[in-house]
Amino acid sequence: MSYEPEIKYYHHGRFRVAGGVIPDAFTAYCTYGDSKNPCIVFPTCYGGKLASQSYMIGDDKALDPRKYFIVTFALFSNGESSSPSNTPIPYNGPYFPAVSYEDNTRAQYIILTKVLGVQHIFCVIGFSMGGQQAYYWAVTHPEFVKKYVVICGSARTSPHNICFLEGLKAALVASKDFDDGHYKVTPQHGIRAFARVYSAWAYGQTWYREHGYRHDNKYPDLETFLREDWEADFLTAWDANDMLCLLQTWKNGDVSTVRYGGDLGKCLSEVKPRGLIMPSKTDLYFAPEDSENELLYMKNTARLVIIQSIWGHTAGGGSNAKDDEFVFTEVKEFLEED
Repeated sequence: MSYEPEIKYYHHGRFRVAGGVIPDAFTAYCTYGDSKNPCIVFPTCYGGKLASQSYMIGDDKALDPRKYFIVTFALFSNGESSSPSNTPIPYNGPYFPAVSYEDNTRAQYIILTKVLGVQHIFCVIGFSMGGQQAYYWAVTHPEFVKKYVVICGSARTSPHNICFLEGLKAALVASKDFDDGHYKVTPQHGIRAFARVYSAWAYGQTWYREHGYRHDNKYPDLETFLREDWEADFLTAWDANDMLCLLQTWKNGDVSTVRYGGDLGKCLSEVKPRGLIMPSKTDLYFAPEDSENELLYMKNTARLVIIQSIWGHTAGGGSNAKDDEFVFTEVKEFLEED
């Protein structure tokens, strides 16, 4: 069965965030299934829109709308919820305030409880930035959330991950057409440079060696792959200021700063909801070693399942059928556990 839900918008009014205030903040979201069923929250990732969440939702997929009430949320700055590109003066473009994961959690909680009537979240599941968001739910609302699933994410953005993000940012803001965020037309030089930096990290080294750039002969050479698969996607779907603002949320991710003063060990050791942590073996953003270190503090509440994939970070994001099958199976089993 095909599910194509309507995008809904909730206006929060004046909403305080980490970097200031959004005068008329709004959150975009979709719902699947019957609200009487157990609720699953599924926020977007970096580069993700609400429509792209469908890779995990369906009768034969990890999240079955016949069994669960699924709510997908667009993170602030993704272009669908309040973002630099859709906020009017005086907080438009580069003047849009910084937003944290905690800000997103507060906004989502309001919608779940006040609009949708959700009294408990059965599970929060997320890929990449959505996985980091899942950690925030587990820490900020331990009595409200029963389970959480982190796919290719982490509780704290690591130093090597931050270095990657700084490279992306530098490629964009240093471009001759970015104009300090005051561009009047799409800064193509900057976004194309951003996309090429991103391409080098998205897949594992083994993927490039064994799978290459051809995608079953779709691309004749590497240059065509970079131009059509990476540059085109970012140029057509994203605004540069949105990309930078959302990148900042990712960069500052650290769930232990919410109420533990940056003590990650203490924070994770006190997490109450049950967790399933699924890094990819070849992920260059959220390395499996980071997850292994986090599990040292969550031995009694979470388990680690590594995706044995050559697809790098994208293994958890619906990139290929083999990894999808593995992820879906593990998630389904976790959801069905008592």
